[in-house]
Amino acid sequence: QVELVESGGGLVQAGGSLRLSCAASGSTFRINYIGWYRQVPGKERELVATINSGGSTNYADSVKGRFTISGDNDKNRVTLQMNSLKSEDTAVYYCNAFIWVGGGTVGYWGQGTQVTVSS
Repeated sequence: QVELVESGGGLVQAGGSLRLSCAASGSTFRINYIGWYRQVPGKERELVATINSGGSTNYADSVKGRFTISGDNDKNRVTLQMNSLKSEDTAVYYCNAFIWVGGGTVGYWGQGTQVTVSS
């Protein structure tokens, strides 16, 4: 079985930084795509940033210039560097990975990691 584990969440003051990681464990595989999402109570889960196997990235307008997503294919891990954090960044952050299995991909979700930004 493949498992996704998010780490790096915590409590930080506004203007500070956190680095989140999403690691996939299990049998040998390659990640095709990872997206970082976040969700707060009463709101829809929203896409924050994505990276694909070619290294192409995309960001939500709300985090452009502050967040950076990067990957380490050898370790099947992706990092979300979050700088200049704002109170509105407070949410549970989830990673969503699509992993090559045979000729197609299979999607997985992590359990989430809490990010809390104090003002």
